[in-house]
Amino acid sequence: MTFARTRLVALVTSVLLVTLTLGAGPALAAKDTPLQAAFAKAAAQHDVPRDLLVALGYAETHLDNHRGEPSASGGYGVMHLVSNPTNHSLEKAAELTKLPVEKLRADDEANILGGAAVLRSLADEQGLDEAARKDAGRWYKAVAAYGNASSPELARLYADSVYELLGLGVQAKGVSVRPQEVTADRGDLAKARDLSAKADGSPSLQAEAAAADYPNATWVPANSGNYTASSRESSYAIDRVIIHVTQGSYAGTISWFQNASANVSAHYVVKSSNGAITQMVRDKDIAWHAGNWDYNTRSIGIEHEGYVSEASWFTDAMYRSSAALTRYICDKYGIPKDRTHIIGHNQVPGADHTDPGQYWNWTTYMNYVTGGTGTPSWTTTVDNSTSGQFTASANWGTSTYSSQRYGADYRFADPVSSSDVAWYQANIPSAGSYKVEVYYPADAGYNSSAPYIVATSSGNQTVYVDQRSGGGAWRSIGTFSLNAGTANVVGVSRWTSGTGYVIADAVRISRS
Repeated sequence: MTFARTRLVALVTSVLLVTLTLGAGPALAAKDTPLQAAFAKAAAQHDVPRDLLVALGYAETHLDNHRGEPSASGGYGVMHLVSNPTNHSLEKAAELTKLPVEKLRADDEANILGGAAVLRSLADEQGLDEAARKDAGRWYKAVAAYGNASSPELARLYADSVYELLGLGVQAKGVSVRPQEVTADRGDLAKARDLSAKADGSPSLQAEAAAADYPNATWVPANSGNYTASSRESSYAIDRVIIHVTQGSYAGTISWFQNASANVSAHYVVKSSNGAITQMVRDKDIAWHAGNWDYNTRSIGIEHEGYVSEASWFTDAMYRSSAALTRYICDKYGIPKDRTHIIGHNQVPGADHTDPGQYWNWTTYMNYVTGGTGTPSWTTTVDNSTSGQFTASANWGTSTYSSQRYGADYRFADPVSSSDVAWYQANIPSAGSYKVEVYYPADAGYNSSAPYIVATSSGNQTVYVDQRSGGGAWRSIGTFSLNAGTANVVGVSRWTSGTGYVIADAVRISRS
């Protein structure tokens, strides 16, 4: 069997429950928690990589069982075992483990055993032998199949989200996974459209971006049976934005809206970790999201990845990205930016939903929405040629090869097994949370796993960026807590097992 060997990289950071400190050993608790013991048992019993099993569970539920209540697509428990017309992983788990469905739904240990059994069965279908099963990267297509995606593109999006968590590390509910680099075997899914890619000058990506009504969204259409085609605003005025929570994962929600049996949709879906946005119903059409026909006809529905019972999903990146979308919609359709016109699903007359729930911070969200153009209160940009603020060894060359560069030139170096960091210095005015963005030219010969180091107030954190795509634009790598004062704040290291030149061009640091 021929595999496409592709380095998957962590592109973003979640500041709530995901830790990024590289080089640390496994951050295991001194005494196993019940969940930690359950993952160890399930992994051993079904010969599944334990860290991969945890990452899959975290991607689905943040390791929360939601008190046995199902997700929007009928998934149960920590491992999101699903029972719906097109996905029967719950019933498959019962068949494989000989455990009753009721126990698999409600009991964490049983649910994790069931998830491991289903994942192992999918690996068997992929022909993974005992040796191959020891390599977490070889499980990629089995992970993709676990999500039961409706298309190769969504299968790739689902699996990528799991493998990115291996790069970031996980710490939640007493369970830990150390940050690690894994080379994923995407196989034929390597040819699938990358829904995480941004328009970078290529005609295909520019066309995809143009298809969405919101410039920063990716266009993935919902099933035509899950919404009503219309001609708003000539047929109906748009005067509301309705905020929802998916009760499921980002990739799972997108896939569910493409499922003909869902009978539900929203215009936009926002990802928790980095605020990525997918549009699924055009603004002119009527999404089925409010549970009230009048409100469906007059509103834009925005779904946010997560569960109302778990605060960890509601990240600053999500709030900022969603607020920018809402601000754009309000400006476009003349909607007042207030809580009369920007409402939760629970405020829709006759609604039986509680989202966005008690953990949604309306004060923060509306502050971001009403922030005018969103101009930060402080920002600084440091280029590789900024005098006194950029330092790099003689091992870093200078190039003007790519027109996607920021400024006159950029720096490049071969990857090596030593840090040799190119540092960007900044004078941070006061301690607090700052958004860090990076700028680089993209090229097929550039690094697939470039390590960006951020010197946070709690220690260095590393975010990997695939510099083969997404270049020629500012790209957020997350929001970080920084100390006040002048210091080396962001660095680009050469220490990576990724292939291709490591690029150091420019960084931007800002605070709202």
